[in-house]
Amino acid sequence: MLNIKNLVLSIAVLFVAVAAGLSQNIRVINRGYIFDKSDFKASHASTIVQLNHKKFMAAWFGGDHEGSSDVCIWASILKNNSWGKPVKIAKGTTTDNKTYACWNPVLFKAHNGKLYLHYKVGINPREWKAMYKVSADEGKTWSALTALPDGFLGPIKNKPVQLKNGTILYPCSVESIDEKSWTIHLETTDANIKNWKRININCDTFQVIQPTILLYPHNRLQLLARSKQNVIVQSWSADGGKSWSKVTATSIPNPNSGIDAVTTAGGLQLLVYNPLTSGKNWWEGRSVLKLACSRDGITWKDLLTFEDQKTGEFSYPAIIYDKAGFVYATWTDNRKKIAYIKLAVQ
Repeated sequence: MLNIKNLVLSIAVLFVAVAAGLSQNIRVINRGYIFDKSDFKASHASTIVQLNHKKFMAAWFGGDHEGSSDVCIWASILKNNSWGKPVKIAKGTTTDNKTYACWNPVLFKAHNGKLYLHYKVGINPREWKAMYKVSADEGKTWSALTALPDGFLGPIKNKPVQLKNGTILYPCSVESIDEKSWTIHLETTDANIKNWKRININCDTFQVIQPTILLYPHNRLQLLARSKQNVIVQSWSADGGKSWSKVTATSIPNPNSGIDAVTTAGGLQLLVYNPLTSGKNWWEGRSVLKLACSRDGITWKDLLTFEDQKTGEFSYPAIIYDKAGFVYATWTDNRKKIAYIKLAVQ
């Protein structure tokens, strides 16, 4: 088992933010890397899920480089503050037994206790296919792969949300073959991952992908997504996700880099994002990674800086809120490692 590095920040780090009625105490409990050594050169696009009150699972894609045919989905389990050795849980095989790269795993545990691994297989994000596997024993074993119905992609990067009525909402997006059009939409299923439906969203003139879902009282929902316009954008639903407002810009800068967000049991909205603007190269602007909070989804305040470097890529975060009230986040560290942090937020 691998011990977490930089573990003992728990004594020290206390951060207080006060703005527009926001006052939050942040305490770093654990911080480090999921693995030190691996069987792959590059890793990216992590996801994390709570298995039970004692265990968590993270997954990511790893291989020679992004898009390489040897890129598979790898996973590790966190137990007793230690991450297990990464194991391969999915290959880039399609239902017709062709092999491509794997992309963007998303772990999701449904209300029925089943654990789902959603991921993509293909030569690039414009031509990939959506697959999923199911585990009934908390990731010890997995079913054979299943392809989503034609025209559906499931969660593109960030976790689904299951409503009280059992409906599952999948934050989704599409990149056109010519790369001139990026659009977001929602996909839904029933509690049994059946009856797939698509809900379109008016993206206006924005080029947007990879949305994440936040929850509010009275069936209100908010989507946040990255854009090519150097800003995080939003869309709102007042009917539990059945319909959505036209996409508009938020006040949050972002260099067209992946984000993720979560709603705590107390109704606090937490967002992990890169706060810089884009540069000439796609990786520029990803050297700083922050955690922000909001109560209304409109006014956001930075709470904590995860990474603050002059150069480098710290990107594609995933964030969850567990049943004990702790926050867990993972992110890419220069395509070599997956970083991890556990926080207490009050």
